Amino acid sequence: MPYEYRRVSLRPQKHPASVFGLRLRQARIQADIPQDKLGVAIGLDETTASARISRYETGTHAAPYDLAVKIAKVLNVPPTFLFCNDDDLARLILLWAQMSKAEQRRLMAELST
Repeated sequence: MPYEYRRVSLRPQKHPASVFGLRLRQARIQADIPQDKLGVAIGLDETTASARISRYETGTHAAPYDLAVKIAKVLNVPPTFLFCNDDDLARLILLWAQMSKAEQRRLMAELST
């Protein structure tokens, strides 16, 4: 029987306990930014950056709003995405952010009729 290599995490992966944590993890993984790099990019001390982002992702701690805005900017998502508790609406928020202002106006006009 051939040997199968598997990467095994030594620590169990905690699932996000908050909407913010879930959206943060989704956006961070999509942006392909490790926790420590994200933390440093928003101004956290590099010795604690990974742990702080991990605590925000798991819901152990809540990020202050001003820090959430910095996180959103680094991850290139609207801050509202990080707080949206509806998956479809969260997806729509991301799509909206990718549209030009003209496309947004056109869509709003179409939806208003």
